[in-house]
Amino acid sequence: MADDHPITVTPNPHRVRVVVGGVIVAETTNALTLKEANYPPVQYIPRADVQMDLFAPTARRTHCPYKGDASYFTITAGGLEQRDGAWSYETPRAEVAAIAGHLAFYGNQVDAIEERT
Repeated sequence: MADDHPITVTPNPHRVRVVVGGVIVAETTNALTLKEANYPPVQYIPRADVQMDLFAPTARRTHCPYKGDASYFTITAGGLEQRDGAWSYETPRAEVAAIAGHLAFYGNQVDAIEERT
């Protein structure tokens, strides 16, 4: 990682729950917290702990020079449809390889991203 753009990925020891339309769409005690430069921390949740039947891949793709290529998902739950509300790095750069197979969520497209001890 560039010294001017530090990124760390660490296990989150707390329970993380994501709610959309009043429905729990993800819940885990195995989240990874990614801290990148001056951005707020992001919780990456293993797919095994995500209700993947509520997610549909979209055509959106973006590229981050530090993490790699991201793909996006529409979340449909509780009568809501949140287009591109979650993303994943299927084959992230080696420096952040731990986030492969995990999903992250836009806080403004979910009811809540809760973290509990």
